[in-house]
Amino acid sequence: MPHMFLTYLRRELRRRRRTAFIVASGLALGIALVIVVGSVSTGMSRAQEEVLESLYGLGTDMTVTKAGPDPEDGEGAERPRFRFDAREGEEEQSTERLMVQGFRTLDADTVDTVAEQDGVAAAAGGLNLTSVRVDGEFDPGEPRGQGRPGEPGGRIEGGGADFRVDTRTIGGVDVRTPGLGPLTSATITDGRGFARDETDAEVAVVDGAHAESEDLSVGDTLDIAGTDFEIVGIAGAESDQPAAQIYIPLESAQKLADAEDAITTVYVQATDSQRIDEVEAAIHREIPDATVTTAADLAKTVSGSLGTAAELAAGVGRWLSIAVTAAAFLVAGLLTSAAVGRRVREFGTLKALGWRSGRITRQVVGEAVVNGLLGGALGIALGCAGAYVVTAVGPTLTATPAADAGAGGPGGADGPGGGALRALGQTGERTLDVALTAPVDLRTVALAVALAVTGGLVAGAFGAWRASRLRPADALRRVA
Repeated sequence: MPHMFLTYLRRELRRRRRTAFIVASGLALGIALVIVVGSVSTGMSRAQEEVLESLYGLGTDMTVTKAGPDPEDGEGAERPRFRFDAREGEEEQSTERLMVQGFRTLDADTVDTVAEQDGVAAAAGGLNLTSVRVDGEFDPGEPRGQGRPGEPGGRIEGGGADFRVDTRTIGGVDVRTPGLGPLTSATITDGRGFARDETDAEVAVVDGAHAESEDLSVGDTLDIAGTDFEIVGIAGAESDQPAAQIYIPLESAQKLADAEDAITTVYVQATDSQRIDEVEAAIHREIPDATVTTAADLAKTVSGSLGTAAELAAGVGRWLSIAVTAAAFLVAGLLTSAAVGRRVREFGTLKALGWRSGRITRQVVGEAVVNGLLGGALGIALGCAGAYVVTAVGPTLTATPAADAGAGGPGGADGPGGGALRALGQTGERTLDVALTAPVDLRTVALAVALAVTGGLVAGAFGAWRASRLRPADALRRVA
């Protein structure tokens, strides 16, 4: 029986090559479009990851920060004050203040709360600080006229002040979890990183660009708010902007900022990238006033042709693929049904010779599935060729961070890549160029094969339904 099935199948496909080619071609076009759109979407995702890494220096799956207070709360309204004595003459005066970035902190216990959620592989806390140092001198001037300054007839001539303001970004790193935190987006280029037992040590890792501008090297001493830190390593940022200019152990940062048991950010690593939404929802339930920021949130802040193309690929491209594939399935089914209609005498005669309806149905479905597989093979070839052309041409797309990125962007100033967001805000709008590729992965090929089989089954179902309704009398009427 199987031998007869295959023999008849081969003979009918060879005899009806034109019909088979038309059905296979229709399925091939739909499958090729699905492959091209899927490959371009994959390329878009990779381009977005490249851009996000370059703009924000992502080193984690998501971050948790404290939501901004309502204006009427008054929280975070206090700002540091710098006081100087104008009577000191021309002696240089200096003062430094450490401020928590965003003026919003979470309790350190938040890290444990986040780590306990299902789908969280690891969590670590971080404290992002800004150091503001003011150096300069006053010239009190010379009294002139009668009386003392402030009294009738008294006045001061000359004098003035000459001050400069230097800012540095400082990242408090949990040295016990070296795989998480702001330092993960950088690579140690000289010296070493932090040791796990240096939880409150006075050691620092400095960003390479900052070290070069300040002429710092491994072994030098760095003064932070009156405390000397030994530079043990130089870090080169893998992104265009570092998360911080100076990294120190978290507990040391908390002591310097007088922020014991306080953090600004929880860096979270999920057990599976598919569970990020689930983890985000769980964190919101446990910590209602938290802001959870993921790479998807940051992607929404990137505009330009990359964002437009990604939206088209994800929206219009997907629906176009679905529409074309559905149309290809329908056309294949109708063509197969019409082909069965032209074989009335053949199937009627076979029924008269003893073939049951089930055997004829299996024969029709087998022919349709083979046509579907042929269409799938042709579609995979066309789709891979189209993806290759897109990759070879390599159209250049642009990506521009949101205009308010310097104000904190998603997740605030303490969100992922907060240092980069602030740096972007200081340097103005910048645009990155990225070449689009269209890689074809195994999942796309597997989807194409599944569509080919599905298309064959759909076409076979149409034909089988038509064949099952044929009677030997219909064949006899055709013969007459």
